[in-house]
Amino acid sequence: MRRIGLVGIVVAVVAVVGCATAPLRTDDSVAAIRAAEEVGAEGVPRAALHLQFAKESLARAIKLANDGYPEQAKSLLTRAEADAELAVLLSREDAQGREALQAIERVRQLRQDHPERGRQ
Repeated sequence: MRRIGLVGIVVAVVAVVGCATAPLRTDDSVAAIRAAEEVGAEGVPRAALHLQFAKESLARAIKLANDGYPEQAKSLLTRAEADAELAVLLSREDAQGREALQAIERVRQLRQDHPERGRQ
């Protein structure tokens, strides 16, 4: 499902680049969105929200470029990239938090299984 969305964005980008007088450089934004998808941002609510913002900003940037507003389009591309990068960071933070909780639980279990070793 998410690949279809990304493919649609890439097709739209190619169409814009083919029609625009000055090509809109979407490579960084598209790569940042792809990175967010690859780290599982869609499965982390806060990250998913920023990933959605990034996709929407990219789509609006493409429309603005088609409508002849290249500076506004560039601004939205910057925002799209920032939102996608934030989605990556939020996804990693969530994963690290889960790992930390698992480690704490393992320590608790070890202490419970071996009370004589934990009290030396």
